[in-house]
Amino acid sequence: MKLISRSLTKIKHKLRKTSKVILAGLLICLAVRLLPYFAPLRAADIAQNQLAMQFSDRNGLPLGTLLTRDQEHTSVIPLNQVSPQFIHAILAAEDGSFYDHGALDMKAVVRASKEAIHAKRIVSGASTITMQLARMLDPVPRSFSGKVSEVWLSWRLTAGMNKDEILSAYINRLPMGGNIYGVEAAARTYFSIPASELNLAQASLLAAIPNNPTYFNPYEHWERLKQRQKYVLNRMVQEKYISGAIAARTHTENVVFQSRQQGIIAAPHFLFWLANQIPPTLLEKQGYVPPLLTGARGDQSVIRTTINRPLQQFVEAQVQQVISSLAANNVHDAAALVIDNRTGEVLAYVGSPDYFNEAKLGRNDGVQALRQPGSTLKPFVYELALEKDLIHPNTILADVPAHYAIPGAKLYSPTDYTERFLGPVRVRIALANSLNVPAVRVLEKVGVETFLERLHQLGFEHLNQTPEHYGLGLTLGSGEVSLWELVRAYVTMARLGDAIPLVSTFSNSPIQNPKSKIRLEKFATEGDPPYNFSQNSTTIWQLITNMLSDSHARATAFGVNSVLNLPFPSAVKTGTSSNFRDTWTVGFTTDYTVATWVGNFNGEPMRQVSGVTGAAPLWNRIMLHLHEHQEPAGFPPPEGLVQLPVCAISGLRPTPDCTSVVQEYFYPEDKIAYERENKFNLPPEYDEWLAKQQQSNFTSTNLRILSPHNGDLFLLYPGEEAKQKLEFKLAGNKFAPVEWWLNGEKLDTNSANSLFWYLRPGKWTLEAKSREMSDKVSFQVELASLKPTRRGFSISNS
Repeated sequence: MKLISRSLTKIKHKLRKTSKVILAGLLICLAVRLLPYFAPLRAADIAQNQLAMQFSDRNGLPLGTLLTRDQEHTSVIPLNQVSPQFIHAILAAEDGSFYDHGALDMKAVVRASKEAIHAKRIVSGASTITMQLARMLDPVPRSFSGKVSEVWLSWRLTAGMNKDEILSAYINRLPMGGNIYGVEAAARTYFSIPASELNLAQASLLAAIPNNPTYFNPYEHWERLKQRQKYVLNRMVQEKYISGAIAARTHTENVVFQSRQQGIIAAPHFLFWLANQIPPTLLEKQGYVPPLLTGARGDQSVIRTTINRPLQQFVEAQVQQVISSLAANNVHDAAALVIDNRTGEVLAYVGSPDYFNEAKLGRNDGVQALRQPGSTLKPFVYELALEKDLIHPNTILADVPAHYAIPGAKLYSPTDYTERFLGPVRVRIALANSLNVPAVRVLEKVGVETFLERLHQLGFEHLNQTPEHYGLGLTLGSGEVSLWELVRAYVTMARLGDAIPLVSTFSNSPIQNPKSKIRLEKFATEGDPPYNFSQNSTTIWQLITNMLSDSHARATAFGVNSVLNLPFPSAVKTGTSSNFRDTWTVGFTTDYTVATWVGNFNGEPMRQVSGVTGAAPLWNRIMLHLHEHQEPAGFPPPEGLVQLPVCAISGLRPTPDCTSVVQEYFYPEDKIAYERENKFNLPPEYDEWLAKQQQSNFTSTNLRILSPHNGDLFLLYPGEEAKQKLEFKLAGNKFAPVEWWLNGEKLDTNSANSLFWYLRPGKWTLEAKSREMSDKVSFQVELASLKPTRRGFSISNS
């Protein structure tokens, strides 16, 4: 008996202990399950921003209706305005017992677990509509912790919302392909009807898309979508929403989807950019919502933009044509922007050749994308240098090889694509022909930090690295800017330093009043240049404009009859980034500024396409179209400057030897020096360049021996005495006879500016004489002990 009593006591003890554990477990589970009710999510907490905006151009012509941007900015409708056919279809496809279970469907969980164990893989899921909504609200990784987070959020939704509210939030967020979210946006986009009018065939097709919007894309994978529709219809039969006969008939019904343009007539990049700049809630809060126009299908806000639809459509067509003509050069993308200089209004905005071509990255916006601008920033460094009096209009710049030591990097030696150098050039020639070395020399005078500050003043907000990061290459396009920023800076140039914001919409006044205009603060002026340039700089801007509009000045690089030359006054600048990845053309008349970009969104280099062959033809077509009926006024000449004749080569007052005389602007205070100085002497930095010229056109007032240099030492190798020759080369003489003297002995030669001399050991003094001019250098030749493996450039073997 004692043994039985002890056994019963132990059993009671174990039962009591087990009961406590079970009770504790139940209490913990209850507490966990009740916790969501202390932090419920209500319908107001997850309310979406209503986005159903209709856009018109400046004259009231429709541009399109933007129904959706993302799942939080889309066309939101209450559940009672959704076709019952769609509600039944989506419930059957995604969660047939939605109204019969809580946040989790335990039957589905058990079923899915059994199937997974039996098949040793996941056969079917157990996600409910509530769990799917939780995943839409807070996307988490598909892991154990992610699933726990998803369940927790589902419980919170269930704690704060009833079933209809959860279903409403769900169907208004459904991903329906591309950037289309929600059943209302999908119905209007694909079928041009509201969701309330969806029939069974349309509803079952739309309900098939959310499972995998890319895989079931109606434009690209129609057969896949039809197979999924068949599954949806079969599920509706199983749930007794429809009969099998109706399902079979519905599956064979012909359903037509609207074109890829999805309700947008023109300027899709512009419309989506605009929607991103102003959330609808901001419009409502600040009172900027335009009047509602009542249509047959309900009210939608109409935003009157500054776009000119006929011009927009013309530019879109030209972008496509130009890209088509350059396809053989591996060119696939382009963008263009047209601005009214007087108001800053955006008249045309094209972000890519085809917004709706997803395979070719058509949604990428080339107007806002950041790319290297090539030489398009050069005018601003010249303007700043002129403003700071570091150079004058008549300054001569050296386009000769230059080398800059960059800490921790290779020697920086800027060159042009032609790898040719023009020698001494006027500022006008350097800028108009987009010469790299003179631009770098000018930036060196200005300072990278100072120039970067000026670019910030002009509105280049994305140039946000340190001056050391960009270095002297900043003027050649080492940073990244957008076409929007670039055109904004050129509008400032066109307005002679008077910076204004770019404007995208008109005010909420009636459409019939085209003069009533307001700049909406958050999207018309955000990022616009706050800097007001000095009135004293007007003349400098006029001078830069004069140089960029000089077709004769740019003829060396671009030819006389290039696409940059228009039959009316226009200023223009091209740019090409490294490896031909981007080409730009930005220019203006007194009326309009046009900026174009041609390249590839994927970063692939184009084949032998520069600014003048890539972006310039597009710029040319747009400019000609803009001024088809009325030519623009001419540019005003630089105020307060005087034009004087100069020798095209020297930039000085012409002498009888000058072969080309041109007019150049001077500051009045420089006129005295102009009258007094006409001696043309190139400094030593030109020696290397002059030495490589076959025939020099540069006359001078004195002779200069270019080779050898004073103090040079040459080695003569044994056995090479009859082979090693040194070139004596002279500059500064064109026609007069020359006498060459070596250690006081006259050399017997008929050569004028160049001759070769066999090396002999010794110390030598070389002198060149011509009329009253002479030059003298000393050099040395020594015997070498070793035979050379390479010889220097100045030694010639006969």
